[in-house]
Formats: sequence, structure tokens, C-alpha cells
Amino acid sequence: MDKIKILAIAIFAFTSLNVMAQTDKATTAKIVEAKSYTFVARSATPLNVQDISAVLGNMPGAMQGGSINLNESYYEVKVTPDSVVAFLPYYGRSFSAPINQTEGGVKFKTKDFTYTSKKGKKRGWDIVVQTKDDKENYRLAFSIGDGGYATLSLNSITKQSITYQGYLKENEAK
Repeated sequence: MDKIKILAIAIFAFTSLNVMAQTDKATTAKIVEAKSYTFVARSATPLNVQDISAVLGNMPGAMQGGSINLNESYYEVKVTPDSVVAFLPYYGRSFSAPINQTEGGVKFKTKDFTYTSKKGKKRGWDIVVQTKDDKENYRLAFSIGDGGYATLSLNSITKQSITYQGYLKENEAK
């Protein structure tokens, strides 16, 4: 009798998870196809992991490893059909330092960009956003899963590449 109860609970749990995933999958598909979503960064992995780990290992708390946890939820890239706004931290080597120290990281707002979206081979989407501003051009390559989790690879001429892991959410109505 106990085996039947355990089997019934397991089937119910898997069915419930599948229903939740389908709702999330539909929302993800809707916002990606509408080009209206926000990528929220939860962790960052710089290109020069060894150098960053050496520095972080000497700090209080002694973080180790290549991934940097971003506890705050305000590091994001907001995509709309007519603009892209980014506010992300940057860890790595920059080949040109900003004159104003408050302009560090990856912060930009642009209306001049190209947007290429391609459905993944098995699932999800591969999206490339290429900015065309005078100050600095960025290439943002999103790899988005059906469940809304995403990876952002950011490339620039003046900075080493960095990768962010996070998730998508709907843009809030104004």
C-alpha cells in the first residue's frame, strides 16, 4: 500500500511540474517573440577567471571560483522593440578607462541597434543584439531556454568578454 501512495505522489508531483513549465514556456515564448522582456543577471563569469579569482581570494569572505554571484536583482538588460537599456557590472580587463568613475560597468541606452532572433535547433532562442552607438558598440548574444532561463555573452572592442547567467521577466507596464 505504501508503494502505491509513493507512486501516486510522484506522478502528481511530475504532472504539477509539467503544468507549471508549460505556463512559463508560453510566457517566455510570448515575450521573446514580442521583443519585450528584461534579462535579470544573477551571476557573472569574466573571461580572465584566474586573475579575478586571485583578487577575490584575498578579500574578506574569500570567494573562490570563476562565477561571481550577483545578489541584487537590479542588474539587467531591458529589451523593447525600439530600445535596449543595460545596467550590468563588469569584471575583467578594460582597454580604455572612463574619465568619470561612475561610468564603470556596462551602462548604456540605445535606440540604434540590430536585433536578430533565431529559434534554437532543439528548443529556446538564440538572439543577437548589436548596438551601433558612437561611444561604444556592444554585441549581446542571448541564449534563452524555454523555461525563461538565459545566458548573455557580452562582447566589446574595449573590454574583454564576459558572460552573465540569469532569467527573463516581462517588462512592467508603465
